[in-house]
Amino acid sequence: MTTRAPLGAWRSPITAARVAVASAGLGALAVDGAAIYWLEGRPEEGGRSVLVRWRADSGAVDVTPPPWNVRTRVHEYGGGSFTVADGVVCFANLLDQRLYRQDGGSAPRPLTPDGAWRFADGVVSARHGALFCVGEDHGTGGEPANCLVRIDLDGRAAPVVVARGHDFYASPRLAPDGDRLAWLAWRHPDMPWDGTELWVAEVDASGELRDPRQVVGGRDEAVVEPLWVSGDSVQFVSDRSGWWNLYRLEAGHIRALSPLDAEFARPPWLLGFGHHAVLDDGTVLCAFAREGVWRLGRLDVGTGVLDEAATPYREISFLRAAPGGAVFVGASALEAPAVVRWDVGSGASTVLRRATAAVLDPTLVSEAQPFPFPSVAGRVAHGFYYPPRNPAYAAPAGDRPPLIVRCHGGPTASASATLDPAVQFWTSRGFALVDVDYAGSSGYGRAYRRLLQGAWGVVDVEDCVQAAHFAVARGWADPERLVVRGSSAGGFTVLCALAFHDVFAAGASYYGIGDLEALRAETHKFESHYDQSLIGPYPERRELYVARSPLHAVERIRRPVIFFQGLDDRIVPPGQAKAMAAALRARGIRVEHLTFAGEGHGFRRAETIVRALEAELAFYREVLHLPAEIP
Repeated sequence: MTTRAPLGAWRSPITAARVAVASAGLGALAVDGAAIYWLEGRPEEGGRSVLVRWRADSGAVDVTPPPWNVRTRVHEYGGGSFTVADGVVCFANLLDQRLYRQDGGSAPRPLTPDGAWRFADGVVSARHGALFCVGEDHGTGGEPANCLVRIDLDGRAAPVVVARGHDFYASPRLAPDGDRLAWLAWRHPDMPWDGTELWVAEVDASGELRDPRQVVGGRDEAVVEPLWVSGDSVQFVSDRSGWWNLYRLEAGHIRALSPLDAEFARPPWLLGFGHHAVLDDGTVLCAFAREGVWRLGRLDVGTGVLDEAATPYREISFLRAAPGGAVFVGASALEAPAVVRWDVGSGASTVLRRATAAVLDPTLVSEAQPFPFPSVAGRVAHGFYYPPRNPAYAAPAGDRPPLIVRCHGGPTASASATLDPAVQFWTSRGFALVDVDYAGSSGYGRAYRRLLQGAWGVVDVEDCVQAAHFAVARGWADPERLVVRGSSAGGFTVLCALAFHDVFAAGASYYGIGDLEALRAETHKFESHYDQSLIGPYPERRELYVARSPLHAVERIRRPVIFFQGLDDRIVPPGQAKAMAAALRARGIRVEHLTFAGEGHGFRRAETIVRALEAELAFYREVLHLPAEIP
């Protein structure tokens, strides 16, 4: 039976606790013979990251028992936390950031000394009995020093720096015979999606690098994800055409494999991403995105023909070649993310593990509807619309839903068209939601990504505001009940929208930025110069930093705000939310400020996720004057 009830007051079986359970993360895949490894982030275990191994005869089993937490903090965002070869696992432990070796079922033993170093993104060289990886030295007394490091697999020798001189390093990759190493490097003020260099060197018998040379890339070309095809052929992704496309470097010549207006990579916020692999028959399996939606393709390198594989997945990442095909993490519109095995012969996909065993009733699921929309100065922006959906309820005639405008983080990141229980938490209660891929988002080419250059806090905010206007014009939302929410850089967009526009009735900032100048003094190395491309050179354009900081415009914020902040956040420190909340309270603005001990940049613990969602829902219902939830 259907109950007629006001939008926003519907009762839903998708509780905050169910969202927390479904927030388990999957990623960082590795293939070792017939075994497949991946990481699972488990909210119910305090957010612990667990290494899991799958074999056909045993299924999925945990490799790292409690209290081991497989996570590196290189670049703070981490990634590339483990590598495996011939059954030997090397991983970074969150607590001390040391590298450990684990053989079979034996206890992990340290490979690196206790100290101020961090390690990530490693590759094993059996020939040298060593691991080549990214190193980050925090004992220099100033900015951490990044480099490439060789680590003895027996742990008998101290780590040796084999390459230094750039501000950042990533993706050390060995040729099949172990004689050559490729890697990426870049310098301040660039981010790895702005400009990187691909380097290659010979590796001598002692493990030293000889004749290192830059082979492609520069400040105006972002090269990512190098992969050796043979001893003299490197495959990589470059945006030299304006799109992240696949290329090969062979005998000193660069060849485009299949030029398309599509993205074959995403911004490397994390180390260890992979979106292409070479199969046993020489064809390339690749993930690529068009209009923000990811697809799986099989590329004939000789003809350049790319055939799209039929899969239900709208997000594909951590793609790796495996015997008989490939494995990847895939997410669809109706099911939770999964580790997927793809068969090269049949084209069939088999799920090896889902992020959660809990299944949402498909009649409750609101599917993403992509929509382009007009924005300021003739710009066309993009987004995904989720209408309210709950078969137990119907809205009163003429009622339009409260709308949540969601601003993704990064800001060089993107919205997703896949099932997100946190979205369904809202839509099943009668809220509508639009997830905005504002100017600067990835997935739409380099030119769209660079629209944010010098315009952060302006064009992203304009696009989120225009998305709200578009939704109202389409009849998707009640113009008096518009709210805006976002995390990290998205939290900054939220606060700017409230300070510089009068559209939204309330806002929710998850570990967002309020003071751009303070952030410069507090943030970590990886993003320490990012603001100079997003805003302008500092201190020459200090007036822009002040003008665009919501903290300096609190007198213009008239709407209620709720803040959520992890107290261990080293990317956007807790002082940002604290200062904003205090300044708004001093003006008599309705404010809530929730802090969480033990949480960093992004919430991982089940109890945090539950408390935050329940508090946000109660806040919206109060400030939007929504009716009490239907019993």
